[in-house]
Amino acid sequence: MAFLQKRGVMNAVNRHFLAIALGASIIALAFPVSFLWVKPFIPFLLGVIMFGMGTTIRFHDFRDVWIKRKVVLLAAVVQFTVMPGLGLLVSSILSLPEEIMIGMVLVGSCPGGTASNVIVYLSRGDVALSVTMTMFSTMLAPLLTPGIIYLILSRSIDLSYVSLFLSVFQVVAVPLIAGLLVRHFFSSQADRYSDFLPAVSVVSISLIIACVMALNADRVLAFPVAVIAAVMLHNLLGLTTGYGIAKLAGYSCVDCRTVAVEIGMQNSGLGVTLANQFFQPLSALPGALFSLWHNLSGILLARYWAVRESK
Repeated sequence: MAFLQKRGVMNAVNRHFLAIALGASIIALAFPVSFLWVKPFIPFLLGVIMFGMGTTIRFHDFRDVWIKRKVVLLAAVVQFTVMPGLGLLVSSILSLPEEIMIGMVLVGSCPGGTASNVIVYLSRGDVALSVTMTMFSTMLAPLLTPGIIYLILSRSIDLSYVSLFLSVFQVVAVPLIAGLLVRHFFSSQADRYSDFLPAVSVVSISLIIACVMALNADRVLAFPVAVIAAVMLHNLLGLTTGYGIAKLAGYSCVDCRTVAVEIGMQNSGLGVTLANQFFQPLSALPGALFSLWHNLSGILLARYWAVRESK
């Protein structure tokens, strides 16, 4: 897989992501107009990210889903049940506004993020298993993500499942399948440009985060502490739950780390995209903050596990 062949590039990109995203966010908060132009392009930018992920997948990789079906299925079940539930629970405990609660549920209903593969590598986890779990949950997302969102939110909000499904299908499934086909039929060309795809993903998600910050500049500065605390708690509970459930199921420490990272690191870019399409701009804030925080917590956790492993 390209994820295994391009570790050096991915690690370098991962190290610079926080600096790029934080810098863009600060500029967006100080000068919102500088990133407001990004809003119409958010679905396209997410599609670019998913296309890049698709080019790292080969058809024979789908065999891994069957070979490792038990742990892959376990991770998917936890991903699409525990995480949206935690988003709702944390929002209730902290008495967050409805718009923020919606954003928390959106993030929790998304599949695993591609950055989890890098963090698993740094954590000395099972990278191949991580890629397989991310791929499987992403393939399920067009069906499960809108279904979960509709199930949780439709009672209090007028929501169309069909519209949600079509939106997720367009921004996730279509570019992912396109990337897979490009990888299959034009593998040499895909390899030639694979070094640039992580950098393109970093720029894309940074623009999305900055745009969300620009759209909510006044509100971010008004009550950031509660939202930041909610996002941090959501992520940390996801990491802990993923590790604990895998441990109870009898998997090795390496597999437990892999499952924990996969559960705790969501495709928050998809949550931001859905928030901007179907809800108020403020509902995109948890997803934007999650994108920043889960990379930071992932890096810190990876370093802790790597040091512990070396000892």
